[in-house]
Amino acid sequence: MSREFRVISGSRQQETGHRIISQEEKMRHFQNVTATVLDDALDTWNEMWKEMKGTVTDAYLILPEAEKGFKPNCGWPEFLEKMWLLKHYIDYAKKFSEGKL
Repeated sequence: MSREFRVISGSRQQETGHRIISQEEKMRHFQNVTATVLDDALDTWNEMWKEMKGTVTDAYLILPEAEKGFKPNCGWPEFLEKMWLLKHYIDYAKKFSEGKL
């Protein structure tokens, strides 16, 4: 069965078997999608923050170790991919919340 949401008006509703979605259902769907995207963004941020352990403190102070140069344990390609994903998640959540998708 398709999980597609459609708003059908008039007698076509009976013909297609689709139902009209209430405002409350639309809001729950909006909240679920937004929460999922932001969970992914926070997970990505946490992974990146862990890479910086030993060079910064939880108070965002840069330790002397950082002067040796930051090198992520996961490697630069994976770290930069996480940066790109974080930007993508935040951008998607912003556009979705503004109704631009």
